[in-house]
This record gives sequence, C-alpha cells and structure tokens, in this order.
Amino acid sequence: MTHSDLSTVRRPISSANGLPNGHYTDPALFAEERQAVLFDNWAGLGVAADVPAVGDAVPVTFLGVPLLMVRDRAGNVRVFQNICRHRGMILVDAPRKIEGAIRCPYHSWCYSTEGKLVSTPHVGGPGRNTADGINRALLGLIEVRSHIWMDVVWINVSGTADPFEQANADLLARWSEFDKPLHHGGADSRFELSVNCNWKLAVENYCESYHLPWVHPGLNSYSRLEDHYHIEQSGCFSGQGTYVYRQLKGGDGNSFPDFEGLSDKWDTAAEYITAYPNVLLGVHRDHAFAIVLVPEGPERTVEHVHLYYAQPQTDPELRARNTAQWKEVLEEDIFVVEGMQRGRHAVGFDGGRFSPAMDGPTHMFHDWVASQMTRHRTPLAAE
Repeated sequence: MTHSDLSTVRRPISSANGLPNGHYTDPALFAEERQAVLFDNWAGLGVAADVPAVGDAVPVTFLGVPLLMVRDRAGNVRVFQNICRHRGMILVDAPRKIEGAIRCPYHSWCYSTEGKLVSTPHVGGPGRNTADGINRALLGLIEVRSHIWMDVVWINVSGTADPFEQANADLLARWSEFDKPLHHGGADSRFELSVNCNWKLAVENYCESYHLPWVHPGLNSYSRLEDHYHIEQSGCFSGQGTYVYRQLKGGDGNSFPDFEGLSDKWDTAAEYITAYPNVLLGVHRDHAFAIVLVPEGPERTVEHVHLYYAQPQTDPELRARNTAQWKEVLEEDIFVVEGMQRGRHAVGFDGGRFSPAMDGPTHMFHDWVASQMTRHRTPLAAE
C-alpha cells in the first residue's frame, strides 16, 4: 500500500505543510481515505428531501458501494445496502415509489421498507416458499447506520463512529437555534456541480474567506474580507462566518420569512461550516443550504446542493433568484479547485504552506484528515 508522511501536516500552522500530492491523485491513498476518513466517520450521503413521501426509494452509489435511501411506512428515512441477500443483485436501479415490497428483479425475493425479508418464492423448490437454512429473520437487508440532521442523511458505513449526537455535539450546540423544520425549496432549489478535483479541495476552499476579494468580487462588494471571522473546532468542523449578511429582496421589497426564535446576532450574520468530512453547510436568518460532496474518484467530485427555507411556501421568483445567486458563487470556485487539482501533479510540490492569519480553518481540516489516517494506520504499524 502507498504510505504518505503526514508528520509535517500535523505541525502548528506556522510550520505545517498541506497534505502530500498523493492524497489528491493516488488511487491507493484514495482507497485508504475511503475507509479511514469517509467510512469510519459520519459522512453525508444525500438529503431526506430526496425521499419526501412514504415508500420513496432512491439508489445512491457512495464510493462504489450501492446504497438505497428509503422512507419506510412509519415515515423514517433508512439506508440499506442496495443488494438482495440471495445473490447480491441490485434491487432498485432508479428512483421510484415502493408500493408494496422491495422486490428483487432476479428471483423475486421481497423486502419491506423496514428491511425485513418477507417473501422467498420457490426457494424450497416449485411451490415451496420456505427452505431449511433460509431463515428470513436473519436475511433482511443490510442496514447502514444513519442519522438525519439539517435534513442531511448522514451515514457511518463502518458502524464504529460515536453516536452522531456525541460526535457532532459541538456543532449541534453552536447551531441549536436552527434545530427546527427546514423546508426544501423544491425542484428549483437543488442543483449539481461536477468538478474535476479531489473532494478535499472543495472542502478546503469552502472553509476559508481568504480568496473572497479575488474569486468572489460580487459577494466581496458588500460582505468584505474584513467582515469575516474564522470558525474552528478541532476534530469536528471548521469554516467561516460573516457579520454582514444582506437579505435578498423582491421588487416589492419582500424577503423570505425568517426562522423563528433566532437570537439578534443572526439579524446580520451568517455562517458557513464544513461538518467533517464531506458536508458543507450554510445558515442565514431566512434560508439554509447543504452541499453534499460525493467523491467519484481521486480527481472528480459531484457537489449536490440543496436550499431550505423557514416556511413550506416561498415566493417562486425570489427562490429562483436565490438559487441562481448561490450557483453563481459556487461556480466561481470551480476554476480554483480544478486549478489546485492540476497543481497536485507538480513534481516536488510539498503540500504548500498556510497563512497563520488566514488559513486556520483549512489547516484544521488537513490536521483532522491526517489524524484519521494516523488512527487507521496505527494497527498496521503494530503488526
């Protein structure tokens, strides 16, 4: 296996280097991070709004693993491995409504939306639907540990992470005022961006405001670099906030309704945080968003963007303008992350250095990735 020296990454920011090139380009290191960073922690898979009604099912491939998001009969969102326990056949190959049971198209084994195996036709021979050794109670769908927060469907593939509320206690406390119903804006409030870069570069860019004057001149015209502050919680999350948030206004001066019960700080402030490893979140007085980064290889990432509001009904024109505005901002970052990705093929690049004053949130993310890799490698070092 390819191994990388991470000792310089974990130094104090004034002397640290960024992650080595291989962590952005090497398939072997991508596979190692897949387990250590993404599977062993609470990673974002999608959003609950993808399965809004009972019986809705959406197949998702996450780092090569076929998964299925389902809203069961009790209204709970569940995540299963999208395979039949009989011969490993893919169960659902496109989003659809499960009217009765989840039926395998190969031999018609059927599962409830709670994952129970309910039917095994002819398993004991023609006309015999039971057989010795086929214990339905033990052959339900393989459920993946999941949790819903900020409408994001978080999964822990390995099953070894601390409970979500414990692992993310500091973030939940910081944003406790937004622990209330979020209403997805609908079809005009979601979009995807396919980016030719490693997923970590999207995180690193999102964490910091240092690039604002040059990459986002429109945004910087009213929410300036000096209006921003760092958000740093070692081992959990990092990002940026601004003291100047300007609400979008319609032609008649109307704006989106505010979330109820917010403290005064949110009258003018907004915050943008990466919940490690792969979910970018933003909160404002009148809307929120979630961006789930889905890695599709060492050098390609799909960003799934969703916008949310305080009320289920909002002005369609204003909503469309808000989506367009955020899409423009996020698209402005593409040339940066793709440029850094190309730069990771430069022979001899040492991971770069950090501005102690401006790059704290990004360095914190690097340090966390390095810590996860070190933890993962420790048993190997002892062998």
